[in-house]
Amino acid sequence: MPTRVKICGITRIEDGLLAARLGADAIGLVFFAQSPRNVALPQAAAIGRALPPFVSTVGLFVNPRREQVEAALAAVRPDLLQFHGEEAPELCRSFGVPYLKAVRVKPGLDLLQYATRYCDAKGLLLDAFVEGQHGGTGRSFDWGLIPRGLPLPVVLSGGLEPGNVAAAIKRVGPWAVDVSSGVEAAKGIKDAAKLAAFMQGVRNADV
Repeated sequence: MPTRVKICGITRIEDGLLAARLGADAIGLVFFAQSPRNVALPQAAAIGRALPPFVSTVGLFVNPRREQVEAALAAVRPDLLQFHGEEAPELCRSFGVPYLKAVRVKPGLDLLQYATRYCDAKGLLLDAFVEGQHGGTGRSFDWGLIPRGLPLPVVLSGGLEPGNVAAAIKRVGPWAVDVSSGVEAAKGIKDAAKLAAFMQGVRNADV
């Protein structure tokens, strides 16, 4: 099966369209005010409207208030929600929209138990643990910490970039990979050459 690709932290229509043209399966819209990739609802809605068919939109939240998620659902209608904080399973599943649960991986964390808590998630997004930060750090983690037999599809994130994505896919065998800072010219602005090289790296790994 080909590895799916999500390009996260999209803030401009042209970057969303570029990701789609290069073959991305999904783009991520960050709804977290403390992130440099945060996107306002009107702009997020415009990006979503501009995308061609069969490219999914993912709304990313970090410990949101319920009304924040509801506002994004009303304005943007993301296909998938991504919870990147310490959200309870009950909150994640309460919106009637499929969701991913992100987990910042570190030694001692039982990923099998974590997956059991979020058993109705569409997948686990595995990111690097960096104290005080919720993703977009550009740091990777020890892929050896990922146990075999996780009951949910794995979306691999954390420090991926054109130079290491093929090795990551061959080592981990994830359902999908997620990249943000590794294909940027600046925070929130994608680099066309890096995006193209990243997508080529994914294709090379899938051969």
